[in-house]
Amino acid sequence: MHQGITLKNGVEMPLLGFGVFRLKEERISCIRTAVETGYRLFDTAAACQDEQAVGTALRQAVEDGLVKREELFLTAKLSLQDVGEGRTEAAFEETLKKLQTDYVDLYLIHQPYGDYYGAWRIMECLYREGRVRAIGVSNFSPERLMDLCLNSEIGPMVNQIELHPFYHQDAAIRTMCGLEVCPQAWAPLCEGMRNIFSNKTLEKIGKKYGKSAAQTALRWNVDRQVGVVTRSRNPEHIREDFDIWDFHLSEADQKAIDEMDIGYSEILDYRNPNIARMFIQKSICR
Repeated sequence: MHQGITLKNGVEMPLLGFGVFRLKEERISCIRTAVETGYRLFDTAAACQDEQAVGTALRQAVEDGLVKREELFLTAKLSLQDVGEGRTEAAFEETLKKLQTDYVDLYLIHQPYGDYYGAWRIMECLYREGRVRAIGVSNFSPERLMDLCLNSEIGPMVNQIELHPFYHQDAAIRTMCGLEVCPQAWAPLCEGMRNIFSNKTLEKIGKKYGKSAAQTALRWNVDRQVGVVTRSRNPEHIREDFDIWDFHLSEADQKAIDEMDIGYSEILDYRNPNIARMFIQKSICR
């Protein structure tokens, strides 16, 4: 059974989703496989230029009777170049056009830079109009998230950040829980770094349940009520990542994984001011 979590506005969001970052020409076939496997949350980003492919793949899946639109949970992200009251609504309209839908289930501010307050006010309007079912942010640090929550009429419902066995961000998750913001993980498998797929701790734990290191890492986040967005171009791995619903980690297993935390990001350290400079000057995707 594909489990979900209820956001603070009552919307049900699947705990496990599929993203297409860096999949390029394989996007459509991978999404098809994911739909057939049972994934229902699909994560897109305007900055990554993947909306058109996702929209086409999901439209085909609906037309072929594999899934109904209302069964899908479609996440889109507002790019950094489009934050601000003067650009956000037009960017959202373009996203709808590319995704070939008349609403999205979750709309996120992709980066914590620029006039995101202006963008948020427009997103609040889109939410009130029912054009988005939930709104949230991505890559917001605890203090920026707190500031936005305390200075908005409608607070974020999701914050998508880097979360995996080597980078737990427990303090950030505690802040989110206090604000009723659901944490969702990008790079839940650390983008393959630190030999995560052959990590001895994860392999040993997984072996007890007949699961791989990857499945164990995904289940670890899900067991602490953190949503995960995974991705793969390999059909077998797409199916394997979805097969995590028939086991739970013991308290001892969770503690063993807790000891793997190195306490910082080796992918993108948002505490580094040069990261802000990179995103603002280059408008890259993450």
